[in-house]
Amino acid sequence: MIRPETMTADELLRVGVRDRWYALCPSSQVSPGELVRLDRAGERLLLWRDGDGRIHVQDDRCPHRSAPLSQGVHMGDRVACNYHGVQVDPEGVVVSVPGSPGCALEGRRALRTYPAEEFGGAIVAWFGADPEAEPAPLTTPEPITGEEWESFLCYVEWDAPYAYSLDNLMDPMHGAFLHRASHSMAEGKREAAFQVRETDRGFLFEKTDQKGVNFDWSEWVDTGFPWVGLEIPYPPTAGPGGPFTIACTVTPISADRHAAFFWRCRKVSGWERDTWRFLYRTRLEARHWQVLEQDRVMLEDMPEDAHQGEGLYQHDLALVRLRRMLRGEAERQIAEAAERTRPAEKGRGRKAPGRVSV
Repeated sequence: MIRPETMTADELLRVGVRDRWYALCPSSQVSPGELVRLDRAGERLLLWRDGDGRIHVQDDRCPHRSAPLSQGVHMGDRVACNYHGVQVDPEGVVVSVPGSPGCALEGRRALRTYPAEEFGGAIVAWFGADPEAEPAPLTTPEPITGEEWESFLCYVEWDAPYAYSLDNLMDPMHGAFLHRASHSMAEGKREAAFQVRETDRGFLFEKTDQKGVNFDWSEWVDTGFPWVGLEIPYPPTAGPGGPFTIACTVTPISADRHAAFFWRCRKVSGWERDTWRFLYRTRLEARHWQVLEQDRVMLEDMPEDAHQGEGLYQHDLALVRLRRMLRGEAERQIAEAAERTRPAEKGRGRKAPGRVSV
C-alpha cells in the first residue's frame, strides 16, 4: 500500500497524488463472475462484480498471507482465496476461514476496499491519502454525463510516464504542428500568444489571438476527479451539432506506463444525436485514432529525462503551472500523512484493538 509519509514528492508524483478519483479501466473489462487484477497508481488491485453487477475494488492480497485474491474463486457475494480458502466480502470483511473456523481473523475488516463508481463506460475508484477517511463526492464532467451530450470512450495504454500525457493535453500549440494533417486541425496560425485564466474548478490555458479555429485552449479541472477538457472546431462534413469536445483523464500504471481515457463528446440531441453517432462510427472514429497514434508515437519516444534541461517558453505556461500545483499537493499530502502517523510512532506501532494490519 502506498504510504505518502515514507515517500519523497518525486516518488509520490510518479504514482499519482492521493485524495483523487482515478479511472481504472473500461467497464467492459470486468465481466460478471470474473476476478480482474490491475496495477494502478502504485497499488495492486482486484476488481470484481457482485451478483447485482456492482463493481468492487480492493487490494489484491488476502488478509491471511497476502496471496493474490485475483487467483481465487468468485463466489457471487464474496471472493475466496485459492491459497487457504479465506473468504472476504465487498467491504473487506473476512467472513469465513474454512481451515480454522472461529479464528480471530473472522469478522474483521482486514482488506482495504476502495470506493468505486462507474460512469461513461469507465470504472473509477477513490485513492485516499488516509484509507479511513470518506471520499470526496464524485463530480463527473458534463460532456460525459450531461443529458444533452453524447460521448464515446476511447481507452489506451501507453509506454510513457503519465506526466507526459498531461503535458501533451495542456499544450494546445502542438496541434498546429504534430496534427497539422488532421481534418479538424489543419487550419490556423503556427504562432500564438497564450494566457492563463482561473476558473472555479481549475484553470484555462487559451490563445489570446485565435478562437474557434484549431486546438485553441485546454482546461485543467480538479474537483476530486482530475481531467482535462478541450475543444476542436468541426468542419461541416462532420454533420450537425456543436464543436468536437474531448474530456480526458490519465492514470499511472507504473513509472513508465499509463492509462488514458479520452471521451469524444458532442452536444447534440434528437435526430442530430443519431446523425452524430452514425458519422462517428462510420467516418470520424478512424481519423481520431490516427491523431491519438501521432501522440502515442511522440510520447513513447520521449527520453526518460525529458523534464530535465527543458528550454521552456511562453507556450509552456500551463505545463509549468500544473507541475507546480501537483508538486505542492504531493508535498502537502506527505506532510499531513507524517503528522497522522506520528502518534502511532510514539506508541511504538501498537495497533488499535480489533484491527488487522493490511
